[in-house]
Amino acid sequence: MSQATKQQLELHITITSLDSDAASLLASETTLSKQQIKQAMNKGAVWLTRGKQTQRLRRAKRALKLGDELHLYYNQEVLNHKVDAPELIFDGGQYSIWYKPYAMLCQGSKWGDHTTINRYAETHLTPERPAFIIHRLDRAATGLVLIGHSKKTTAALAKLFELRQLDKYYQVIVEGQFNSGVSESVTIETDVDGKAARSHASLLAFDEEKNHSLVQVIIESGRKHQIRIHMASVGHPVVGDRLHGVAKEGEVNLQLTSCYLKFACPITGETKEFELPQRLRPKLQITEFI
Repeated sequence: MSQATKQQLELHITITSLDSDAASLLASETTLSKQQIKQAMNKGAVWLTRGKQTQRLRRAKRALKLGDELHLYYNQEVLNHKVDAPELIFDGGQYSIWYKPYAMLCQGSKWGDHTTINRYAETHLTPERPAFIIHRLDRAATGLVLIGHSKKTTAALAKLFELRQLDKYYQVIVEGQFNSGVSESVTIETDVDGKAARSHASLLAFDEEKNHSLVQVIIESGRKHQIRIHMASVGHPVVGDRLHGVAKEGEVNLQLTSCYLKFACPITGETKEFELPQRLRPKLQITEFI
């Protein structure tokens, strides 16, 4: 069964013969070339179901079995999408710390995963190793992301987030003069999607010309879009936030960055502390902090 448009095609095939490899079979059932199928495979748009398990199929020559199911989710726009490369901050072997740029994803879809940070880590670290997402940043946000490279270490690090045994802070640029120039932290407790949420925000600097404030935020809970919702709720939406604020002409990227991580290494017990370099943080026009 297939559904196709000019740029999008979805195809599901049950293997009834072992005469062809996956790429050849999918090409024969579509108007796509074998090379296009291989490129789609490499970018995570082809899936294999065997029994109860479904996973991405990346190798055209992988041996198939009768009864296997092939799934092709071909979307030319998705496959053509490109993002800036992330930057490796630290490689600890069992885990690594990366700077995630704007538009890079923390989770792929059935249409592909080539623009996700974990796929980039899998294909660019030396030696190569699997990469697992532990926590997420919004597509439009930037900053520090922790990636696990074994299931045991990933589970241990994820537990730190779950139990809030990890220190982190974010920096955002918001509209207006936050907290009227007062440097003390402000606690915001607006519910997020009907759930309790708490953030602590403090002013770092103010750009009078643009009427923008640089604000540091620590969150006690981890609700989706929590910082964006909380800043908008007190009248200071994050610059570039089209969902919870009003993005002005010329403002492209969301000015929200994860800048700091501190936690006990689950392997050695040693305290690990990572600060994002200033060159990768949100910047006001002015250079002096309050």
